Amino acid sequence: MSQNSTPQNSTSTDREFEIVREFEVDASPEQVWEAITEGTGGYLWPMDPPEPRVGGAAAFGSTVTAWDPPHHLTIRSEDVGFSVQSANQLEHTIEARDGGRRAWVRYVHSGVFTDDWDNQYDGASKHTEFYLHTLREYLTHFAPRPVAFATFEGPEASKAPDAFAAVGRALGLADGDAAGERVRAHGPEGRPVDAVLDFRNPYFVGLRTDHALIRFFGRNHWGAPVGVSVHDFAPDADAKANELAWQGWLNGVFSRPS
Repeated sequence: MSQNSTPQNSTSTDREFEIVREFEVDASPEQVWEAITEGTGGYLWPMDPPEPRVGGAAAFGSTVTAWDPPHHLTIRSEDVGFSVQSANQLEHTIEARDGGRRAWVRYVHSGVFTDDWDNQYDGASKHTEFYLHTLREYLTHFAPRPVAFATFEGPEASKAPDAFAAVGRALGLADGDAAGERVRAHGPEGRPVDAVLDFRNPYFVGLRTDHALIRFFGRNHWGAPVGVSVHDFAPDADAKANELAWQGWLNGVFSRPS
C-alpha cells in the first residue's frame, strides 16, 4: 500500500481553516503514538510531551482535549501567540492495519487565521505534506532512536523569489533528480553527502542519509527566509556542530556572486 499522504477537501468559513491528510505507515499504532507525543524532535521539532489526560497541558500553552492512546489525540489552543492566528487544533486518529504491523493515520489541522488567509493557508497546507512525510521517514528508518536537532534560517537575501532554486543548485541537484533517487549532494565545506532524495518539490527538499534527515524549506515562497532543519540520529550526533556547519553553508549560498 502507498505511504503517500492523501489530501482531503479543505474548507474555510470566514477565517477558519481545515487541513486533512490520511496515510498509512510501516509502524504500529503504539509507535506512531510515541512519535507524536514523545518523539517530535525526530520529524518536527522537540516539544514537551502533553500531560496524559483530557485537560492536560501541552506544548505552546495548548490543552489536551482528547486522549485515548494509541488511537486518538487532540490538542487545541485558543491563543497561539501570533497576530495572524487566534486558534489552532491538531487531531490525530490512529488505527491498526495488517494485524498491528502497520498504522493508518488521519491528521486534521484546523483553527482560525486572522490575517493574510490565502498565504497562511497555502503555507500551512504545503508544510503539512512535508512534515507528515518526514514523520513517516522517521518512523520507517530511525524511530525510536534519540535525536540531536538543529534548525535555523538563511539571511535576508534568502527571501528572494528564486532563493530556493539557488539552494537546489548549491546542493548539486540536477533538474531531473526526483524523489526516491540516490544523490551525492554538496554539503558544508564541500563535503559530499551521500543520501536518498526522499522528498522534492518546488517548496521543499528532503535528504535522508544513513544517520540523519536533513530538511530544506523554501519559505521564501511565503515571504520568509529559507530554513534548514537537521535531525541527526548518530550516536555521537552534535546538534550545535550541525547548526554551525549547515548555517555556514546556507549563508554561503546567498553570499556567492549570482
